[in-house]
Amino acid sequence: MTKSDSSRRAFILATAAGASTVIGRWALPHTASAETTTSASATEKSNAEPAVTRIGLMADVHKDVMHDANERLTVFVEKMLQWKPDFVLQMGDFCIPIAENQSFMDIWNQLPCPRHHVLGNHDMDGDGKTRPDEVYAFKREETMEFWGMQGRYYSFDYHGGHYVILDGNDQGPGQEGYFRYVGDDQAEWFAQDLAGTKLPTFVFIHQSLEREKGGVENQQAIRKLMEQATDESGVSKVVACFSGHHHRDYVRRINEIIYPQINSMSYYWLGGNYLQVRYSDEIDRQYPYIKYTVPYKDPLYAMVTIDRQQGFLQIEGTQSKFVGPSPWEQGASEEELESHSLLPSVSDWKIPI
Repeated sequence: MTKSDSSRRAFILATAAGASTVIGRWALPHTASAETTTSASATEKSNAEPAVTRIGLMADVHKDVMHDANERLTVFVEKMLQWKPDFVLQMGDFCIPIAENQSFMDIWNQLPCPRHHVLGNHDMDGDGKTRPDEVYAFKREETMEFWGMQGRYYSFDYHGGHYVILDGNDQGPGQEGYFRYVGDDQAEWFAQDLAGTKLPTFVFIHQSLEREKGGVENQQAIRKLMEQATDESGVSKVVACFSGHHHRDYVRRINEIIYPQINSMSYYWLGGNYLQVRYSDEIDRQYPYIKYTVPYKDPLYAMVTIDRQQGFLQIEGTQSKFVGPSPWEQGASEEELESHSLLPSVSDWKIPI
């Protein structure tokens, strides 16, 4: 076992009060557990390829709901041009495949690094604009073609890590409305993909594999699949599983795997009980769904650093504030809405791996 494995296990044991643990926020910079790998094979590997991978990550911009989605995406692109990640990835609920959204795609395509997509449930619906009587106005293939997405699920290796894109929009048994399931064919492919790699693995999916309410319905089966894919030391190959969809800000550990929930770039959906016109009347007429939300003033996103040699995963987030009154100022229950994670932020984290 390498020292990186040891520090990861120490973190797991330190948080092993239950099978599922919400990880506390660690202020940056964090200096603990920054141990180097000393085995000869690991040293040779680190000399052969960079040990650090930088990923620009965003989720749930909702181009077809937000009036300023282009501006929010522009902020992200400009930051990434400065930060120079190895690749960028959007976590779904990006935009529907209509001609009016081509200017939005043109902003995204300015990024010179590899660009990856995860399919969200709202990327196939009309968001009230197109065929509103249908839950799914578009096929997944239409959205994938519009984005230039190589497949609805796939994997790739980079800088000594293995990265997996999953599609949580399969139809589960008896599911109606928005589907949230990983079908048998995809699950079988995923199991074979994990069996075929020896690299530390990072998974990206829209709907959470750890959050029961609104998450992937067969999440326990998919989590078990990940937990059973272990390396020679008995540690799960899967280091972390990132998701969006829930518009929340937290990181949770279940058994050995870290589950970061990446907040929406744009808002939290409050629903019809807390309607509030947050911008002008003109914007409300053109974008009537904004009043069902509590928007974030500034776009939220994350810069993720994976350092295999030093043995940590770091998320550098962004902070903002609510536009208009907060849910609590409108009389919403902090307990029912889980105020600890309903925040206008993507928090900073530094976690041993």
